[in-house]
Amino acid sequence: MKKIVLSMFMLLALTATAKDKTSDAKYLAGAVPEENGTIVFRKGFSVAGKSDQEVTKVMQDFVNQLVDKSITAPGNYARIMESSDNSVVARVCEWLVFKQKPFVSDKARMRYLIQVNTKDSRVDMSVTQISYYYEEDQEGMNGEIIKAEEWISDKEALNKAKTKLYPKSGKFRRKTVDRMENLFEAAMDAFDEPEPEVVVPVKKVRKNIVED
Repeated sequence: MKKIVLSMFMLLALTATAKDKTSDAKYLAGAVPEENGTIVFRKGFSVAGKSDQEVTKVMQDFVNQLVDKSITAPGNYARIMESSDNSVVARVCEWLVFKQKPFVSDKARMRYLIQVNTKDSRVDMSVTQISYYYEEDQEGMNGEIIKAEEWISDKEALNKAKTKLYPKSGKFRRKTVDRMENLFEAAMDAFDEPEPEVVVPVKKVRKNIVED
């Protein structure tokens, strides 16, 4: 009986480990791109049928709406620092929420620089200078500032075999990778034009009338 119970525990442990590896596969080696030791997330795409000025205007509006303006907590902003017909540069600070329950809150502010360049109706985006402000007090003070390069890089967030995320830095890596994917998808979605609504005329029913 003891052998059966032990076997069941081992099977459950192996199953859980397999699930963890599967769920974390997208966050392992290479998920956080680096250029000369600096973390840089990039995305490029082309937009048909729009001038550079039109593309840039869409990107300006997109950057302005990057954060939820209804959240009035400190550390929630998107500020355009430079803007021209062919580029937008902005500083962004937003919240990464790891856990939010009654009496339990685990979150960090993520700060980054986003740059958008447009040329020949093409968009090239980059996100750099990522850092986190973590474990602050209720007044928003005494937190720890952590640079992404020192926390979520392959070297800092993965074990030596590159098969597993470290628990604490790993949660930052997951949230950051997911946020960058979401950000770039949202940038492309900003160019989606709503489908025109098709109005189907309603046929009037008339009594005692038969049409030819």
